[in-house]
Amino acid sequence: MDYKFRCDCPFTSAIDILGDKWMLVIVKQMLVEGKETFKDFTESEEAIATNVLTIKLKLLEELGLISKSKLPHNKKTNIYRLTAKGLELTPILVELAAWSDHNLRDMHPTLQKGKGIDLLRADKEAFTRTLVTSYQQKLGIKNDGPNE
Repeated sequence: MDYKFRCDCPFTSAIDILGDKWMLVIVKQMLVEGKETFKDFTESEEAIATNVLTIKLKLLEELGLISKSKLPHNKKTNIYRLTAKGLELTPILVELAAWSDHNLRDMHPTLQKGKGIDLLRADKEAFTRTLVTSYQQKLGIKNDGPNE
């Protein structure tokens, strides 16, 4: 893949890849909501258009953040999974969620509440480990992620 970056700045380069409206939403859907198939993503409340979803999934795969394979019992259905590189985005997503909880709740009073948010507020590192461990366990992967 030959991707063109705006400059050599690591902040800008990351934003060039992840600053798009959908990239981190798709990663969040996989990590937090367990989305794995194209149909799963299209049924999400974020309502991503199918043509946009196709492009973003392909780009995430080309970047090595997700992998694509076929379901064992249905060779027509693709299954998407976060790679180790994709799982390394977990702390970034947690920080964004913490920032949102702290700064947007007044403007967006229906933001989620509950045990997950309570853990996020109390211990971001534990919340991050919980997300990574849950995802790895779901896939049957030994815990050797970014927070171990």
